[in-house]
Amino acid sequence: MAIQHAKPGEVVDVRPFGERLSQEKTTTLIKTENVEVLRLVMETGKEISEHEAPGEIIVQCLEGKIAFTAMGKTQELEQGQLLYLAAEQPHSVKCVEAASFLLTILLNR
Repeated sequence: MAIQHAKPGEVVDVRPFGERLSQEKTTTLIKTENVEVLRLVMETGKEISEHEAPGEIIVQCLEGKIAFTAMGKTQELEQGQLLYLAAEQPHSVKCVEAASFLLTILLNR
């Protein structure tokens, strides 16, 4: 079965999960040739080891708190904050407090 992604013009709900956060999973919301938008869900203490994205990225914290390491420093992102990185910039993420966040990858094809 194919994964369903949002279609052009379709509204996508990205409000915080709140109490449901622990039951939710990471999902890809939009995927085209030029952009990919994922909603990542992480439990406290989980980590995504250092890696690079093929395009520019924007990370927007929807709830909770994550520690984002890139460019030689670690910054905490909380609800309502976002961070931008250039393409192929090494980065890692650690979940400080159960969180969900949007990851937008701009694909340079």
